[in-house]
Amino acid sequence: MCFLFTKKQRIYFFINNRLSIFVASKINTAKMAIEDKEIILLKVSGHDKPGVTAGLTSVLATYDAIILDIGQADIHDTLSLGILFEIQAGSTSGPVLKDLLFKAYELEIKVKFIPVSIDDYEKWVKSQSTQRYIITVLGEKLAASQLAGVTKIVSDQDLNINSIIRLTGRTSVVEIEQYPRSCIQLSVTGNIVDKIAMTASFMEISRTLDVDISFQEDNIYRRNRRLVCFDMDSTLIQAEVIDELAELHGVGEQVKAITEAAMNGEIDFNESFKKRMALLEGLSEDVLQTVAENLPITKGAHRLMKALKYYGYKTAILSGGFTYFGHYLQKELGIDYVHANQLEIKDGKLTGKYLGDIVDGLKKAEHLKAIAEKEGIHINQTIAVGDGANDLPMLNLAGLGIAFHAKPKVKENAASSISSLGLDGVLYLLGYHDRYIDMM
Repeated sequence: MCFLFTKKQRIYFFINNRLSIFVASKINTAKMAIEDKEIILLKVSGHDKPGVTAGLTSVLATYDAIILDIGQADIHDTLSLGILFEIQAGSTSGPVLKDLLFKAYELEIKVKFIPVSIDDYEKWVKSQSTQRYIITVLGEKLAASQLAGVTKIVSDQDLNINSIIRLTGRTSVVEIEQYPRSCIQLSVTGNIVDKIAMTASFMEISRTLDVDISFQEDNIYRRNRRLVCFDMDSTLIQAEVIDELAELHGVGEQVKAITEAAMNGEIDFNESFKKRMALLEGLSEDVLQTVAENLPITKGAHRLMKALKYYGYKTAILSGGFTYFGHYLQKELGIDYVHANQLEIKDGKLTGKYLGDIVDGLKKAEHLKAIAEKEGIHINQTIAVGDGANDLPMLNLAGLGIAFHAKPKVKENAASSISSLGLDGVLYLLGYHDRYIDMM
């Protein structure tokens, strides 16, 4: 005997079969309801298109369902949607599931129902109050080995990954990009087992796999940074100006040797500064203008400064270099404050001396604190970016200290570092997506 069924009947049999499986699953689980409550996780997958969320939530609205949680991801037009909802137990739950299956069939998507016990739900709610952290992973390209290394460390510390989002735009696998960059942001929760070991592991991964890893507490200050302070030489510009001046004055090798020792923390900055200044005695003032007009501004600096200005940040140069060049960059990049060393010039030539106090590492930290107080900004809302040992005081004082293409000693002692991208990598540590940067 042969039976012919209409499309509607086939859908009906399909749905009733799915409901039978779901009901059987419910029977085998722990008790699902306290009094008249029932909690169900609706998992949705399929081709993403407009109207999916609207269609499913409209069905839930018909039955006065309460949305306890909802999350959605879209990877290459493939939808992954989860809706955790509460419904009246008994006669209400069956019809709502049946209607959801009808709607899923209409939308050509797949749905799965997972019963959640009240006890499990309450445990999950309480776990959400644990400490939250943000881990940012940056590189020209992100390989599976890099992400595997980072997530293994997260797992070893008994932290749970709640979400992963990409902050950079999608990249072509055919066209060659002039400035390749990739960044993902992980939101994790839990209590860290061993923070020192975790930090050391991140640094090892960063060194061996050529990737930048930033670890921050996800608190109110991270979401409201207001002041960014930069070192100048080898940070905002790809040069040590004093070395450039020395080269033009014929004492380049002597000054470079002193500079290198100071940047590595081998000699006191103030001592090195005085020695280098003395070697510049007699240099013509005209040379300063030539050097200023040819300063090699770091890749990504213009993009970074444009975004910071657009979103209302205050910016400052805090440099052991010279105000002459700091003020030139201030005009070029639209920076608010400049604190650096002032050259003494007489009869059109450098005297080999300076005016005022030397801006060393401690002075940089003092200026950062003073600017923050003047602007009414909490110190935890500040960011400092630098590459040398004399930047460490301000990097450690700021709410977020970033070692930028820094010396090994500086990277070891800074909270975050960027070595694979340009200065605009700072924006990813602030949580900005490319769409918010490039919309300006």
